Amino acid sequence: MTAIPLGPGPEFDRIRAIAHRLGLAAGHLGDDCALVPDGPGQLMISTDASIEGVHFKRAWLTPEEIGWRATAGAVSDLAAAGARPVGVMVALALPADSADLAPGIMAGAGELVHECGCVILGGDLSAGPAISIVVTALGRAVRPASRKGGIPGDGLWVTGALGGSRAAVADWEAGRAVGAEARKAFARPVPRLTAGQWLAANGAHAMIDLSDGLAGDLRHLASASGVGAEVDLAKVPVHDAVSVAAAHGPPAAFAAQGGEDYELLAAMPSAFEDADAARFAADCGIPLTRVGALTAPGPVVFRHGEDLLDLSGFNHFAGP
Repeated sequence: MTAIPLGPGPEFDRIRAIAHRLGLAAGHLGDDCALVPDGPGQLMISTDASIEGVHFKRAWLTPEEIGWRATAGAVSDLAAAGARPVGVMVALALPADSADLAPGIMAGAGELVHECGCVILGGDLSAGPAISIVVTALGRAVRPASRKGGIPGDGLWVTGALGGSRAAVADWEAGRAVGAEARKAFARPVPRLTAGQWLAANGAHAMIDLSDGLAGDLRHLASASGVGAEVDLAKVPVHDAVSVAAAHGPPAAFAAQGGEDYELLAAMPSAFEDADAARFAADCGIPLTRVGALTAPGPVVFRHGEDLLDLSGFNHFAGP
């Protein structure tokens, strides 16, 4: 790797150490501005913040996992837009006594972008009272998807399984051992980029990633589209770890309220059926499950048998 043209000093020494850990995941670092490569489609940009004590606790994760997770959250927004990632910018603030964590955190960010086929374009490094990672993800989409566009009669489909990330947090907070799969769901979520591009190309009317949980993000999609919605909790795909964490109430309700699964929720045309979902699974390597439908303008309803449940999503101001 070519040496970064920066002057002497401890801050720039850390930046050089970060670049060394990033390896091939580093773009042309060293300038005040990054050059965004041209390409087909519209430029899509999303920013996501990950704050110690709000989105994670340091005791739960390695520095590399902190970086991976924070970057995945931003890149997941590109997945929900049906976009292909171009690169990310990372603004990292650390307490003065924890500055040596920077290379490890950025190495995790680099692992994630390498998996996604893009690079770290640049960013910023500064001091702060707690670990703060603000990631700006850039991508391009030929057929961009958004939260808007859903219409009554659209089927509601979700990728993967829900609730694993919340199950890990519940186990940590209860002092229980966290299973490997639940920990992976929280620490190393995988942005559903291929899935998002497939769904956008196959007619998705609206799409959103499940960062605030199905209960929260469905309301965002329904509100943006000006419609109502109904979900059958019996059809919600539940992560295996939820059975232990959900001590009270239906496991599907626990899963639907869990934030930061980073699966996708798509409103697909009514003609999209199980055979299409099977084609999606063959192409993308993950399941796609119909959990309900959009309805005429009205409330968002979660059914559990004959009961209607009032479910809420992740609250960013309530702590992890």
